[in-house]
Amino acid sequence: MVKAGHRAERTSVWLEDKARRGTRGGGHPSGLDRERITTVTVRLLDAEGLAKFSMRRLASELNVTAMSVYWYVDTKDDLLELALDAVCGELTLPDLEADEDWRDQLRTLARGYRALLVGHPWVSPLSGTFLNIGPHYLEFAQVIQHVIRRTGLPAHGLAAAISAVFQFVYGFGTIEGHFIARSTDVGMTPDEYFRHAMSTVTQAPAAAEVVKQSEDIMAARGGDTVEEMWERDFDFALDLLVAGIEAMVKRAGGSAT
Repeated sequence: MVKAGHRAERTSVWLEDKARRGTRGGGHPSGLDRERITTVTVRLLDAEGLAKFSMRRLASELNVTAMSVYWYVDTKDDLLELALDAVCGELTLPDLEADEDWRDQLRTLARGYRALLVGHPWVSPLSGTFLNIGPHYLEFAQVIQHVIRRTGLPAHGLAAAISAVFQFVYGFGTIEGHFIARSTDVGMTPDEYFRHAMSTVTQAPAAAEVVKQSEDIMAARGGDTVEEMWERDFDFALDLLVAGIEAMVKRAGGSAT
């Protein structure tokens, strides 16, 4: 375990020669391994959320003592980093050797990242907390860079293009995931929670006026369910970003192939 006086020096489990400790065959009497511990951590985070997660709760789920878990990780943060990277392994990455348009590949990456954030609402706060440099995430980042390079954008615009697309997805997926989690917490479907929220908002005069002014936007938005509205909004916003990349390539004198 890490001594209290050394906690401030800690940066990432991936930088401290501990990432491979406790893999299968580690030989600890508990019969655990890091893969199993990480899998159960992900399951608990999905079921109960980040706020309720603790090493004691994890140990109980594994039917071992908390000290047995610490044989494999020094801190809870180490374990959260491992869980964060583990779910990044769920991302479907486009085949970079395939003859596929960069626009389609970019949409595949964006939709996959959104699904990850929605399916695991605890990912978004952890992504902003840790360095996020595990092997699965680095593979994802490498593919993103490859696809963005294919757009034809000048080098000085590549980082900004990645930020524009994936910070948008991060924000969209975070809000969507938390909305679904909140509706589940109060025992409603997303559609029920949306109707409840809208009816509550309109009880405040100032908010009601804003809602009234937005009626034409909401009507044109389309969709009979919250899920359909999200899908339409996400796809159109992503199209806007792709079109923006194409426009910037033309402005720079290139061609978006």
